[in-house]
Amino acid sequence: MLRVGLTGGIGSGKSTVARRLVAHGAVLVDSDALAREVVAPGTDGLAEVVAAFGAEVLDADGALDRPALAGVVFGDPAARERLNAIVHPRVRARSDELIATAAPDAVVVQDVPLLVENGMAPRFPLVVVVHAEAEERVRRLVRLRGMSEADARARIAAQADDAARRAAADVWLDNGRAPGDLDATVDELWERRLVPFEANLRERRIVPAGAPRLVAPDPGWAEQAARLRARVAAAAGERGRGVAHTGSTAVPGLPATDVIDLQLGVESLADADAVRDALQDAGFPWRPDIDHDNPTPPGAPVWPKRLHGTADPGRAVHLHVRQVGTPGWRCALLLRDWLRADAAARDEYLGVEREAAARYAADLDAGRYAAFEEPWFDAALTRAQAWAATSAWVPSLD
Repeated sequence: MLRVGLTGGIGSGKSTVARRLVAHGAVLVDSDALAREVVAPGTDGLAEVVAAFGAEVLDADGALDRPALAGVVFGDPAARERLNAIVHPRVRARSDELIATAAPDAVVVQDVPLLVENGMAPRFPLVVVVHAEAEERVRRLVRLRGMSEADARARIAAQADDAARRAAADVWLDNGRAPGDLDATVDELWERRLVPFEANLRERRIVPAGAPRLVAPDPGWAEQAARLRARVAAAAGERGRGVAHTGSTAVPGLPATDVIDLQLGVESLADADAVRDALQDAGFPWRPDIDHDNPTPPGAPVWPKRLHGTADPGRAVHLHVRQVGTPGWRCALLLRDWLRADAAARDEYLGVEREAAARYAADLDAGRYAAFEEPWFDAALTRAQAWAATSAWVPSLD
């Protein structure tokens, strides 16, 4: 089963995307609908709302008068928090019930309007954000929902801005074009990403990174890594000791293969094994074929770790799980920071990368590409350690 978080600002067209995904076979869990269900007449949720805000929030039939309630909480953060404390736990519990009834191979789309605002993005293996420009959303709200322009603008202003949503989005759907364009984009998302992602996730199957190919530096790598770091940290929970972006894509301005390397720190490899299933459920299948407890070749330093890949066909990831403070954990952070600081070292390493990429351009075994680079790293480590000693370097996740 794949759980997809779907969100977007009011008037963005999120419901249109949800309907299209349901038409393809997705199971929809609509938080707005559940928020109404848990405070329907006769529920304990409604009784608690009345106890908190008074009978003035009921209409003549005893149902919740939503405009009246909105008038009470919209401009009062404390009142809004009280309402959220009543409604949100009930919505989460009801969502869990519905998800539990879905088929094992389902793509479950959770439509959550305030997913970004409530910090829920790391809980999902994939987050889809539907976007439309603010002026277009105002026009839609006035024309289709009968809001006043002032009310529409106030509601938009009260939600997360585009920058916050972009930071949370694995997939950004632009709904400012013709409806047919959006439909085609959603159809492609379903076929090329969601369906294979679900199958990979269920079967614990890793998406191959493919043949190594250097690409130009992507400013988006840092934001993508931040999103993935939060997801890994949420999956690892209290056993995690921090997640860092490492490898070539963590060095600004450096061409690299388009793979995000992450390092999860743990207290021990027993903790690494304990969080394995949670990482796999979050979209990072384990690589049991690689034994990092034994040195290769014999006599080499033992830098044990656990390695996870990705089930998401849209983003290549290598997740290294290492014990905090060990040479391997420290080395990953040191080499990254040294390359960030030393332009000559970056140029030298880029030459090695280019030679490796040219030599193994058609080789689907990324291990040979990595093995070609290892002698350079082994020799460079001494220089990096000397730089660390003179620069008062200390390990940092960032």
